[in-house]
Amino acid sequence: MSLTDARAITMHRSGSGPPVVLVHCLGVDHRFWDFAVPLGGIFTLLRYDLPGHGATPVPSQPYGIQDLSKQLAGLFRQHDLSHAHLVGISLGGLIAQHFAATWPGLVDRLVLVDTTPRYTDEMRRMWAERAATARTAGVPALIEGLLKIWFTPDFVAQDAPAVRYVRETLQRTSGVGYALACEALADADLRRSASQIAAPTLVVCGDDDIPSFLDAARWLAENIRGAELAWIKGARHASVLEKPQEAVRVIGEFLTAE
Repeated sequence: MSLTDARAITMHRSGSGPPVVLVHCLGVDHRFWDFAVPLGGIFTLLRYDLPGHGATPVPSQPYGIQDLSKQLAGLFRQHDLSHAHLVGISLGGLIAQHFAATWPGLVDRLVLVDTTPRYTDEMRRMWAERAATARTAGVPALIEGLLKIWFTPDFVAQDAPAVRYVRETLQRTSGVGYALACEALADADLRRSASQIAAPTLVVCGDDDIPSFLDAARWLAENIRGAELAWIKGARHASVLEKPQEAVRVIGEFLTAE
């Protein structure tokens, strides 16, 4: 598929009120945001599957975060969105950063969840390794290691619905689609974009995430003008899935603030 062709993507719409576009993370699909359905009483929630994820076709060539951002701009045009709130987690958070910096007039408020402007050199090498594994052995070979990063041990042991969703979705994720996204993440460096973000911004992070994401959350809060920082206690990288009620509260309060 051509990344700039938004017609290949289905936009899932629910709720009513001002629009909120929700962009998921690596290896899952638009259903990641099911926990946010209570916000549909206040907002129109708009969700879609990233390339090579869910029902969206695997791209025929490599791409970068800027391409995914341009694709999102195409979705805004296709669905007649003159402006919207934008929420992105991890990979979705990088897309949201680039989009808000490049098309500031389209973003009312911005929420960046468990994300970074640039991965450390060690993490960049890790992305190359994950991409190679996904291509040769498939995404299922990565699942158990990923669950330990996404969730606390107790949450994984409980086999909570969120854990089952992530496990089952990763089982079905295209190896090539996953690898291409890994490579886009490895190449990303959005540090210069931070100063161009004009929208009121909330940075959210699980306080038990890995150190590089904790550092990234602080960096984003310090380098995006006027940004706020909220920690979700007792949660790791998929903080909003592990603590959904807290996530809905924090995001809802920010998006409805005067």
